[in-house]
Amino acid sequence: MKKTKWKGGALLAPLPPVMVSCGTPEHPNVLTVAWTGIINTIPPKTYISVRPSRYSYSIIKDSGEFVINLATSDLIRAVDFCGVRSGAQVDKFKEMQLTPIPSSEITAPMIDECPLSMECKVTQIIPLGSHDMFLAEILAVHVDEALIDTEGKLHLDRCKLSAFAHGEYFQLGEKIGTFGFSVRKKPKKKGTKHKTQSIVESGKKTDHKKTNQQSHDTHRNLYPVGNTRKNLRQRARNKPDNH
Repeated sequence: MKKTKWKGGALLAPLPPVMVSCGTPEHPNVLTVAWTGIINTIPPKTYISVRPSRYSYSIIKDSGEFVINLATSDLIRAVDFCGVRSGAQVDKFKEMQLTPIPSSEITAPMIDECPLSMECKVTQIIPLGSHDMFLAEILAVHVDEALIDTEGKLHLDRCKLSAFAHGEYFQLGEKIGTFGFSVRKKPKKKGTKHKTQSIVESGKKTDHKKTNQQSHDTHRNLYPVGNTRKNLRQRARNKPDNH
C-alpha cells in the first residue's frame, strides 16, 4: 500500500475511553481518559496520563488514588460528557445519573453502572509534557457477576465495551480470534483413527481382489477355454511319437 508521511502525532488506535473516578463517595468526581493501558503483569500495574490543568489532576495527585472504570456503549454519552465538562463547574455524577459506590482498598469510589472497576494506588508521577503520567498498582478488580460463567470465566464480550479512535467512539464488534490461536494445534476429530484404519483395510481388500483377478487372467491366457492343465497333460500322453 502507498503511505503518506505525517509529522509524529498521537494516532494510536483504538483506545479504551475509561471513566476515572476519584475523590470520595461523599464528594466524587469523574473524568474520561483515553491515554491509559497496562504496563506490567506481576505486580499488575497501569497508568493514566492527565493534563495538570484538569480539575481531577490535583485530586488524584493529593490522594494518590483513582479507579479505572470500563465504559460500555450504553454509557457513551456519559463518557463524552465527563471528558469535556469540568468537575469544578458541574457534578458529573449527578448530571449523568452515575452512582458512586465504596471501593474495598482505597477511598476513591467506583462507578456502579460500569461492568468492571480497577482500584489503583499511585506509585509514581512522571511529567511528560502536555500530560503527567500517573503510574499505579492495581490493588483490586471488581467485575459484574453477570459476566462470569459457571466455570469462573470472564466474558467481557457480553457488555459491549466502547473504543475510541481519532476523536470517534465505537462499539467493539465480532470476535476474530483468541490469544495464541495462530500457533495452537487443532484437536483431532473423534473417530479419525478408526476411519483411517478402515480406509487402509479397505485398500488391502481391494489390492487382494486385484491380485486374485490378475492370477485368474494369467491362468486364462496360459490355458484358454478347453485347454486346462489337466487336458493338456492328457493330450500329451495320447499324442503319437514322431521320432
